[in-house]
Amino acid sequence: MPTLPTRYNVRFIAALDLLRAAMFAVGVYAKASASWLRLGSGACSRRRRRTIGAWCRRPFHGVESRASSSGLQASQLLRMQVVAAPAVQNPAPQFEVGSDGFLYCEEVRVKDIQDALGPEASPFYLYSQSRIEANVRAYQEALAGMDAIIGYAVKANNNLMIMQLVRERGCGAVLVSGNELRLARLAGFDMRRTVFNGNGKTPQEIALAVRAECLINVDSEFDLENILAAAKREGRKARVLLRINPDIDPQVHPYVSTGLATSKFGIRTDQLRWFLDRIRQNEAQVELVGVHSHLGSTIKKVELFHDNVVTMLQVIDEISARGFHSVRFLNIGGGLGIDYERKGERIPTPQELIDAIRPCLAGRDLTLIIEPGRSLIGNAGILVCRVIGVKRNGDKRFIVVDGSMAELIRPALYGAYQLITLTEPGVAGEQMATYDIVGPVCESSDFLGKARVLPLPAPGTGLAVMDSGAYCMSMASNYNMKVLPGELMVQGNRWRIIRQRQRFADLLSGYRDLVALPDDDLEDSATF
Repeated sequence: MPTLPTRYNVRFIAALDLLRAAMFAVGVYAKASASWLRLGSGACSRRRRRTIGAWCRRPFHGVESRASSSGLQASQLLRMQVVAAPAVQNPAPQFEVGSDGFLYCEEVRVKDIQDALGPEASPFYLYSQSRIEANVRAYQEALAGMDAIIGYAVKANNNLMIMQLVRERGCGAVLVSGNELRLARLAGFDMRRTVFNGNGKTPQEIALAVRAECLINVDSEFDLENILAAAKREGRKARVLLRINPDIDPQVHPYVSTGLATSKFGIRTDQLRWFLDRIRQNEAQVELVGVHSHLGSTIKKVELFHDNVVTMLQVIDEISARGFHSVRFLNIGGGLGIDYERKGERIPTPQELIDAIRPCLAGRDLTLIIEPGRSLIGNAGILVCRVIGVKRNGDKRFIVVDGSMAELIRPALYGAYQLITLTEPGVAGEQMATYDIVGPVCESSDFLGKARVLPLPAPGTGLAVMDSGAYCMSMASNYNMKVLPGELMVQGNRWRIIRQRQRFADLLSGYRDLVALPDDDLEDSATF
């Protein structure tokens, strides 16, 4: 079944106009009609009636998903204005446009969730459990036969329920703050299978990591001194990895490049001897158990991982030659990209990544650590918004939505592209147009997408920003006093809340006991 589109084509009501539109689609219309516009039954044949269930001690909500529940008959579907014409198969088929013209997450219609929650609960994040599980399996299958730890990069998405899910599926955790460490412990991770990263770990955070028996990366001279001091105070030996800066260009946005010589992360190989001597002098406090490197994020060439592994093995050989024989962990970081653009670009899979480095590790008695975040959760989530209105300034058209850079900052921060689609059909009888998708925050940089061809949405129409599972909710803010959105999880034909939406009272919690706050001013009408 073709899935969520990367472009749309205008389709007119009359049969003659349908034929004309097919000329522009170059055969896509015929394929789409045969495979996913199953109008003879008046419903998408694979959708079935949902039931209300329960899962993980929290309620799920069932939804109706038949075309009849939306009031759309086969004849009406034929008059729908837009036909999806995907340029490439969606790599996350858990999100797709059904034959009724509505967006689905697994077996649940997104619009039905929006209606159940009400406009006060918008925007919110929505995740597919089956997509997360499939992404974890892809790494596990790729690593078959290898001694390896899949360390989920918690910074990508720190939802406690998602952390518990990936832990239950066999992942360790990669942490970059003391609070992430506390959350990982709360989620039930085996702390000896966690890695504590960071170029600016505080002495208090390091002490916490030493007590928890995490693997701790050494990022600088002062970082090593702080680790030695914490281990001495705690009366425990810290297990450390040296974070090496390999000076490899990951060919990504400079803000997510971490492995160049000019990066703030890691130590250069010409400094290696100083660190080895210092560790040897303090063997009662630290044990050197591995090396680590991380090139960056959104990497699309597995050759870069191969080159990194070759460099790291050379470092391990040099360490061994200096009398250190306890190195057993090779941590190659994460950074595998996902297909945000959906333009047919070849994105490497976890299998291809591991196949590129597996021959290098043959005969080495090493435990491989890999730190996926984006490639585990990125394509498993969407940001669901509502349209406030449509406006035009000269030749520029804007769709204004209730989602913003406060909820999803990647486009404003990196100029990042994420696919945007409506969760329901647009206004009947109106043609497609090019819009900038913008939010209500008082910044010109507050946009979710630019120059997107979409059907005209009515006020209240749902709009989804795709591939929003990673580095979206975890980077959200309260700018303009916006509350953090809620998060929901879909499993099959059921959905549940996995994090409550913030309320106005939460924004004022820091003033508690400092000023008098009348209770009636703290009320919030949101449903979750």
